[in-house]
Amino acid sequence: MLTHGNVVADFSGFLKVTEKVIFPRQDDVLISFLPLAHMFERVIQSVVYCHGGRVGFFQGDIRLLSDDMKALCPTIFPVVPRLLNRMYDKIFSQADTSLKRWLLEFAAKRKQAEVRSGIIRNDSIWDELFFHKIQAGLGGSVRMIVTGAAPASPTVLGFLRAALGCQVYEGYGQTECTAGCTFTTPGDWTSGHVGAPLPCNHIKLVDVKELNYWTSKGEGEICVRGPNVFKGYLKDPERTKEALDDDGWLHTGDIGKWLPAGTLKIIDRKKHIFKLAQGEYIAPEMIENIYIRGEPVAQVYVHGDSLKAFLVGIVVPDPEVMPSWAQKRGIEGTQAVYQRTPEGLF
Repeated sequence: MLTHGNVVADFSGFLKVTEKVIFPRQDDVLISFLPLAHMFERVIQSVVYCHGGRVGFFQGDIRLLSDDMKALCPTIFPVVPRLLNRMYDKIFSQADTSLKRWLLEFAAKRKQAEVRSGIIRNDSIWDELFFHKIQAGLGGSVRMIVTGAAPASPTVLGFLRAALGCQVYEGYGQTECTAGCTFTTPGDWTSGHVGAPLPCNHIKLVDVKELNYWTSKGEGEICVRGPNVFKGYLKDPERTKEALDDDGWLHTGDIGKWLPAGTLKIIDRKKHIFKLAQGEYIAPEMIENIYIRGEPVAQVYVHGDSLKAFLVGIVVPDPEVMPSWAQKRGIEGTQAVYQRTPEGLF
């Protein structure tokens, strides 16, 4: 159960973090393609509406998102890491010779050096030569990308910050804390973490003895408390008691680690873990997050049974990427054939 107060608290925390760097304006345009049941999308929309901005909705077909971007010319682009991965893979797949790939990587490294020094722009010589078409493919006006809902690859984030010439923020949270509870600090464009706590909430770590994580080492289960934390699960007091303790701390089930700069890194998962027959703990979501990075992979599900000594997985190929991916590797056939040939994938 989320209240209007929860939503206001969460987007107020977002605004406080970004107010001196990239404050929303009346001429901002947000493109909406994520599910509206997703609080991440709804909070970002609330920010735009409260500042007189506009929201444009995609046609409903993710394959036509590029056309929607060119038509709307959005300035704010909320995404999930899977789409960023697809953008990254598509850019490098078009660099189809070793020379083109070397030049693309060289240009990205030069711009990444600028980003590390605090310079984010889209008018450099490298933009003119290499990245202008990429930026134009997103409408040519994007000034802020916000990603969340799943872990983002540091390699992908670093490259896109350079290639797109805009500020790319990463956050972490759950529906239970409205959307986000941590967010990238403006000016800190390092990767491999999910930022610092939002001003609207506190975060603490607690020991997880069964997984050998201790707060004395700066590691433990992430707990959140603040006005953005939900009131409980509707008509489910047992689950509410499991998630919220007597002091109002939300136990997320994620394992975090404090980094020296005060940022938080997600390193493991307490919930949704199980033992295999040999006694080994398995966190299926971590395995899924590794395999989802495969270029032709759209979805992955990993399953295990405590009576078995192995895992099984279900892989859904990406219908847009799979044909060209297979042809490059000399695998012939139709989409149906590719899906029946797991040895061609791994």
